[in-house]
Amino acid sequence: MGDNVNPGDATPGQADLQRWRLILGPAAESSTGGLDQANAGRDAALDWLYSRDDDLDKRGVRRGGARGADRSAGDEPSIVTTVDWLDGIHKLFPKETIERLERDAIERYEIHDVLTNPEVLERIEPNPALLKAVLRTKHLMNPQVLAAARRIVEEVVRQMVEKLSVQVRTVFTGSRTRKPSHHRRARDFDLKRTLRANLKHYRPDEQRVAIEKPHFHSRTSKRLEQWQIVLLVDQSGSMTGSVIHSAVTASCLYALPGLKTHLVAFDTSVVDMTSDVDDPVELLMKVQLGGGTDIARAVEYGAGLIENPRRAIVALISDFYEGGNAGRLVHTVKQLCEQGTQVLGLAALDEDANPIYDHDMAARLTKVGAHVGAMTPSHLVEFVAERLGT
Repeated sequence: MGDNVNPGDATPGQADLQRWRLILGPAAESSTGGLDQANAGRDAALDWLYSRDDDLDKRGVRRGGARGADRSAGDEPSIVTTVDWLDGIHKLFPKETIERLERDAIERYEIHDVLTNPEVLERIEPNPALLKAVLRTKHLMNPQVLAAARRIVEEVVRQMVEKLSVQVRTVFTGSRTRKPSHHRRARDFDLKRTLRANLKHYRPDEQRVAIEKPHFHSRTSKRLEQWQIVLLVDQSGSMTGSVIHSAVTASCLYALPGLKTHLVAFDTSVVDMTSDVDDPVELLMKVQLGGGTDIARAVEYGAGLIENPRRAIVALISDFYEGGNAGRLVHTVKQLCEQGTQVLGLAALDEDANPIYDHDMAARLTKVGAHVGAMTPSHLVEFVAERLGT
C-alpha cells in the first residue's frame, strides 16, 4: 500500500518518512515524525479498513509489513460509515489504490453494507471483485438493493463482452492478408498502403494528406458448418469466476452463425439456461451459487442435448470434485468420446486460469479421451475454432 500513497507536497525525504509512517502506524512517529493534514486523512481511511485485522504480531503490525489493529486516527474525526469512507478514499488516493481498498473491503473483510446499502452501491466503482460479491449475496438483497446491484453486473459484463467479442471476431471471421481487396470495410482499412499511395496529395499548408484512393486488406474466408457446443458450468461457490466468464463466453459464441450454443448450470441439480444465453446479465442474475456437486448428472444431461455426435463439443467447467457417482461420470465421458464428441474439461475459466481441482478425477477423464486443462475465455474460443476447422 505504501508504494501507492501520494505524500502531497512534501520534499523527497519528507515524503519517504510520511510513507513509512502511514505503513507502520503511530509507534513509528518518534522516528518518522507526525503526519501532515492530507496524510492524516489517508491514515484514518486506511485505519478504518485495516484495523479489522486480527493477524498481528506483538508490535501491533500485521505480518507482512502491513498496518496494525491498535492504531488510532490521530486528531482526525472518525470515519463511521462505509459511505463516508468511500467518499474519502476517492478524494485521497489514486485510482489503483482505490480499487485495492474496495477489493479488500469486499473480499477480505466482508463489509456487508458495501453490498446491502443502495447508497454505497451507487458510489462504488464496478469491478470484477464486486461482481463476484454481488453474485454470492444477491439472494439476500431486497428489491431496492438488487436494482442497484444490477447496475454493477451490467457494467462489468459489458466490459467483458466488449473485450471477448473482439477476440471471437478475430478467430471466427478470418484473418487479414496482405492481398488488396475491392471491398470497402472499415475494419479492413489498410492505413500504411493508403498513406503511401496518396503522399503525392500532401498539403503542407494544412499538414494533411488528401485521400483520393483508399486501400483495404482482403480476408481469408472462414466458413462454419453446423456444430453444437454444450457448456456445463459448475455453480458451486468456488467456481464464481468461471460462472461469470462462462456466461460471457456463451453469449459471444451464441451470436456466431453455424454454431448452436447451450449453457447448463449445475450443482446437485441441473438447470438449462440456454434461453437466456444471449443476455449474460439476466443469466447471471438467475444463477444460484453454492450447494453440492453432481457432475455425472450434468454430463448425462448434456449428452442428451447432442444432435450430431461428431459435430459436438461438450465443455465441462468444474473443479472435478464429484459429489455424485464418480464411476458414472467417467463412464459417460468415455461414451461421449467413443461416439466422436469432443469433450473438454476446464478446471478454470477466468482471466488468470489458476485452478484448484481434483487431479485424480482429471486424470481419469483424460484417460478415457477428454481434453483436460485450465483455460482463459480467449483460449476456449481458440480451442472451439480449431475443432470446428475454421
